[in-house]
Amino acid sequence: MDTRYEGPEPLIGTNLDHADLLRHAGTQAQQRGFDDVFIVDADFHHTERRSWAEILEYVESDVLQHFLKAGGRGQMWIPGLPDGGVIQEVAGRIHPAQSWADSRNELTASQRDVQLCREAMDSMGSNFLSFFPGWLLDLGTFGYDLEVPLARAWARWATERVLPADPRIVTLLPLPLGSPDEALKLVEEFADKPGVQGFMVTSLRYDPLYTKPYAKLWRAIEERGKLLGFHASFTTQDRPVRQLNKFISVHSVGFPLFQIIQTTNWVINGMPERYPNLKILMIEGGLAWVPFLMQRLDHEYLMRQSEAPLLKRLPSEYMREFFYTTQPLEAANLDYLEMTFDMINAKTQVLYASDWPHWDWDPPSRIWDLPFLDEAEKRNILGYNASRVFNLPIPDTMTQPPAPDSVGLSTKG
Repeated sequence: MDTRYEGPEPLIGTNLDHADLLRHAGTQAQQRGFDDVFIVDADFHHTERRSWAEILEYVESDVLQHFLKAGGRGQMWIPGLPDGGVIQEVAGRIHPAQSWADSRNELTASQRDVQLCREAMDSMGSNFLSFFPGWLLDLGTFGYDLEVPLARAWARWATERVLPADPRIVTLLPLPLGSPDEALKLVEEFADKPGVQGFMVTSLRYDPLYTKPYAKLWRAIEERGKLLGFHASFTTQDRPVRQLNKFISVHSVGFPLFQIIQTTNWVINGMPERYPNLKILMIEGGLAWVPFLMQRLDHEYLMRQSEAPLLKRLPSEYMREFFYTTQPLEAANLDYLEMTFDMINAKTQVLYASDWPHWDWDPPSRIWDLPFLDEAEKRNILGYNASRVFNLPIPDTMTQPPAPDSVGLSTKG
């Protein structure tokens, strides 16, 4: 080769504004005519690092607030929480999250988050986004009795500082499920706040969510017509995951692992029969694990139905009524992906998600360019399905969805 590079290898994203990283998505949106495609981004994150001081203002205990401020010495700090960011970003070679964190710092924390959301939506062509935390997805593993105060602080910060600033930003609030009573209290207090479309189980946890202490909580969410999301995460401290020595392995197995565990417990313990009108959304575990679990649970159920007495149908039939987000879309083999879409009835049950600004994010073109979907199916996955699940309005100026009975919509939509 004639061309040789000297000095340190250039880092992708160094000195880049986040808008530079979104420019290509903006070009794709123009080329594909997304101005007339209703798009909802069902999984969009901010990073708490720049917002941490503001969030801590909402911690209701002065002693705990001081503890977290003093322990962090001006930086975000949660005792015992590992920082896997450097690993995810390949030591700086892939880092939209860092560019995001370093952009628009002339604004206050919440103003900055709102502005970055607007810029991302405008670039990708999205009409709405579901705004989620990052580090607080590990809420279920926090020690020092931090789960309840930090869940409440983030809920108050998001509903007072972020959601009122732009009606296109909505959220599912993380639940402090280590205390079912406090989780119920959070639902009762925040369910009617503008932009709160539902609540979220941070899936990385060990609580028995199918037991009696949680019954009032699930009923309260169901009665209010709100969505219940399960957001995947991982911890390198979990014993099965500790056997994996590379991040590629942890990311491949860790995220679907807890979605598989939560889905199995939810279905086998008859939760879809106990809460038939509660809409379930599985977030950021990919899709490939769903057909595997459908087949596995059906096989076991046909031999051991006495262990799942509340079920009236095959486990896969309940799972086919759940909703799933696309990211990360396992598209290395399109024949396998098409089979996955068919098994989970993707045209009505799958919602587009970018997972911006994480390292493996997907723009809307990821769905629009799939060769085995027709235009109606693309529009459903990019926005119409989310419109039904999140109860979001479609502007009159845009192409409207067909009548529900013409696309075989789930009765829970």
